[in-house]
Amino acid sequence: MPDWLPSASVEALRARAQLLTITREFFSERGVLEVDTPLLSHFGVTDPNIELFSVSADNDIRYLQSSPEYAMKRLLASGVGDIYQLGKAFRRSENGSRHNPEFTLLEWYRTDYRHYELIREVAELLTTVLPVSTWQVWSYAALFLEMLNIDVFTASSEALSRKAQQVGISIDVSLSRLDYLDLLMTHSIEPRIADWGLVFITDFLPEQSALSRLIPRGESTVAARFEAFYGGVELANGYWEEAQADVLADRFADDNAKRDLRGQEQLSPDLRLLSALEAGLPDCSGVALGFDRLLMLMLEQSSISEVMSFSWDRA
Repeated sequence: MPDWLPSASVEALRARAQLLTITREFFSERGVLEVDTPLLSHFGVTDPNIELFSVSADNDIRYLQSSPEYAMKRLLASGVGDIYQLGKAFRRSENGSRHNPEFTLLEWYRTDYRHYELIREVAELLTTVLPVSTWQVWSYAALFLEMLNIDVFTASSEALSRKAQQVGISIDVSLSRLDYLDLLMTHSIEPRIADWGLVFITDFLPEQSALSRLIPRGESTVAARFEAFYGGVELANGYWEEAQADVLADRFADDNAKRDLRGQEQLSPDLRLLSALEAGLPDCSGVALGFDRLLMLMLEQSSISEVMSFSWDRA
């Protein structure tokens, strides 16, 4: 097939346009404002699991956004209220059946929402467009206990390594606790929940907090975040947002320490985001949802390229 042709069919492109309309109507009915933030920023995210594209401009380096999160939080701190954005995001070295280095992200923030309340709104959107009317909510700890008989709060790296071997995961090097848990999630749990329909996993370990706040849960402390899965495919990642600038500054420093250990470039924290938080971020929850993945699942396609006008190899 000539590489000038689109990677998506005409039918898929029409379905994409329809999903864009449905999404905007969903938020319009709820009074959530659509916003548009810059694709290029002075600051990149420090997350060591995300590699960024950088652009040289007038003796300056700017980064293509991997998410509009930081800019949207600056808008929230300015008092704009509930907002959403549908736009492009970029992550280098992410290419495959479920990934494209350039992709479309739907991200939204609700003031005075906890992450549990945002889960319901995500479910209301997804059940509008996917062939499912109900959903399940599992805590991260309960899911590991049920599926693998693992206590995620106490299991050692050695115990997790043995479990990985028992379920057929071949590992040649020693990994951290979190890396073992991530492997068990992607290689053992996600395939097994593929026929469960719409599933939300919530209350992650404190070490997995990213930009979410920490909250008590029984005798433990958990990260107030969630992930949404359909057919075993991750669709969304949401937080009850951490609003304290000093807490996030410490996490950004930890990120850079990890980047240094991995031989990655250290990145300056987003100073404008931290200033916005110091000015006052409203109590809110936010979520990022992969728009292309959602369309792929809607159309029962096996590759994300089949729902994009031009995939990475044809761009």
